[in-house]
Amino acid sequence: MLENMIDELTEEPPDPHVVMEKKQSRIPDVESFLSAYFPGTTRKQWDNWHWQIRNRITDAAMLDTMLGLSTEEMRICTGPGNLPLAITPYYVHVIAGHANSVLRRCVVPSFWEQLISAHEAVDPLGEERHSPVPGIVHRYPDRVLFLVTDFCSSYCRYCTRSRMVGRTASVGSRSRWEQGLEYIRSTPAVRDVLISGGDPLTMSDEKIGWLLGELRKISHVEIVRIGTKIPAVLPQRVTPGLVRVLRKGHPLFMSLHFTHPDELTPECKAACERLADAGIPLGSQTVLLKGINDRVQTMTQLMHGLLRNRVKPYYLYQCDPIPGSSHFRTPVSTGLDIIKGMRGHTSGYAIPSFVIDAPGGGGKIPLLPNSVHGMDEKGDLLLENYEGNIFRYPEASGPVLDRSCPASGEVVQ
Repeated sequence: MLENMIDELTEEPPDPHVVMEKKQSRIPDVESFLSAYFPGTTRKQWDNWHWQIRNRITDAAMLDTMLGLSTEEMRICTGPGNLPLAITPYYVHVIAGHANSVLRRCVVPSFWEQLISAHEAVDPLGEERHSPVPGIVHRYPDRVLFLVTDFCSSYCRYCTRSRMVGRTASVGSRSRWEQGLEYIRSTPAVRDVLISGGDPLTMSDEKIGWLLGELRKISHVEIVRIGTKIPAVLPQRVTPGLVRVLRKGHPLFMSLHFTHPDELTPECKAACERLADAGIPLGSQTVLLKGINDRVQTMTQLMHGLLRNRVKPYYLYQCDPIPGSSHFRTPVSTGLDIIKGMRGHTSGYAIPSFVIDAPGGGGKIPLLPNSVHGMDEKGDLLLENYEGNIFRYPEASGPVLDRSCPASGEVVQ
């Protein structure tokens, strides 16, 4: 079956910047969307995050009705897969509301997921071998990753934890949490806890509040962070009640997962505002994806939009080599070119750190475009600025020079 599918396609994936034409026309507003696909549903129900979760699209036929799946997509969505299909109605509406939206590739299964490269791994970051107890990943000396749920409101096809999300119910059990909490209590070196999963904000206010309360009781835990994609895929979840719970967890930080400017809707903006108004510093995490956000213009537009929404660009990740992810991964040089293309053309606040999370558990390694071009015969550093001009910087202290000498900061001709 797989061989036949390969024969039907070219040796290389189609140009990812060319998105297939959808069967239906653009959906102009929520009311029209509800009328077409959820008749009888009120706007109040739509704005309820529980309704969004209950009505996630997990069925290929329903998704085909909404987005117009290709023959290939339909075949993959109805077949056995490693990563579940689930998309909130809200996020489908975002995709449907933008002509030729590249976001569909982030959440709709693709044939290319079945092509496994030799260097890809189920657990590419070596999380399981850095896990002293279930649910805890202790890779860095002073911080731990606390995996508290396997559930997400929508499943990204490039997910680092595709090996576990949507299928390991025990991850969210109280007994497993207690094991993780006991490890943190007994490890004084841990001053920073990152709560992730799955998506922690899909849990109830009560569970989130209990977990934050237990962590706050541990004297050596200085800060808590939460990693989530909720503002992008389910902004209705950021309710006044949730915000009240989160405020009790200070000092609390949040890392928000964003992919593309199309995600920055009015609903997303409102969710970010509620979180920021609660005194929670917001940072963004973005995965570099081929054909989706791998252009300077797209990345700059996304980062500018995040700053307008009071979210500080934090990390730009090279896509992790999970099985079947080759169609998402760009050359590392693409990320470097994006950072170089942004530097000097926008404020430093808008430029994330480009990192590779080293396979095998080496941690995040930052990468920068090469701006140092060695030293000249005088021992001055030769530095390239954003315009491509080379400047000298006096690396080592030397004798006092006559003031009539040319400045060391002049452009090298």
